[in-house]
Amino acid sequence: MDEAFRALADPKRRQLLDRLNERNGQTLRELCDGLATTRQAVSKHLSVLEAANLVTTMRRGREKLHFLNAAPINAIADRWLSRYDRDRAAALADLTTALERQPMESPTFAYTTYVTTTPQRLWAALTEPAFTRRYWGGVALVSDWQVGSPVLWQDAPGAEPRDLGQRVLVAEPYRRLSYSWHGFQPEHAEHFGWSADELTARLGERRSKVTFEIEPHGASAVRLTVIHGDFSADSEMHRAISGQLGGSGGWPELLASLKTLVETGEPMPAPTPAG
Repeated sequence: MDEAFRALADPKRRQLLDRLNERNGQTLRELCDGLATTRQAVSKHLSVLEAANLVTTMRRGREKLHFLNAAPINAIADRWLSRYDRDRAAALADLTTALERQPMESPTFAYTTYVTTTPQRLWAALTEPAFTRRYWGGVALVSDWQVGSPVLWQDAPGAEPRDLGQRVLVAEPYRRLSYSWHGFQPEHAEHFGWSADELTARLGERRSKVTFEIEPHGASAVRLTVIHGDFSADSEMHRAISGQLGGSGGWPELLASLKTLVETGEPMPAPTPAG
């Protein structure tokens, strides 16, 4: 947390984070465009942000893409804001965004965390139904994890797994996993209090995809990076998976529970409702 605050103290580094917040997944060249500073200086600032875990990177061919990482900011919020206050702050931030900015084009969510485990065990946590049920709120993900195969949702033990249209896109055991994401379901409308018209409008969003990158980190830990992108502009699904919708912890909460489960044997306790 100290490293995050030191990195955020520099206005040029905050400017780089703002640019990634506007459009995530940029190369060094793209981040340098229009800045009154040298490529070398921008590269040094990015190194500081990476060391503070505020920026995470992913290779795409020969290019190195940079993403704003929500994990340290989420940790700061967890330290000083209760769940109730976080929901209030998020609502105010959403209002400010709606009033001040145009919708982002195809927003991207990025999150990097470090787990004390092995790549093999982390892969099992992402792919084995018995594991996923424990941190997915009772839902098990069922698949043979071959490219093109469905990723089915089993709502309860013994229930018939549901096909929500998710398909495996990449499966490189212990290294990389990617699959297409589901659209909103009727239960989401009930959970969030949407009308039938609101649900219909959100069913028109294009299907997104999530990618998990697994890398060894030292002798006994793994670096897990989650990139969730290809959303429609101003996507409600992006807000949901980012934890920006009231009643949805999104990937930050889910990954915190996964990390806790793998490291301690028990998932993170469900939050206690305010009041």
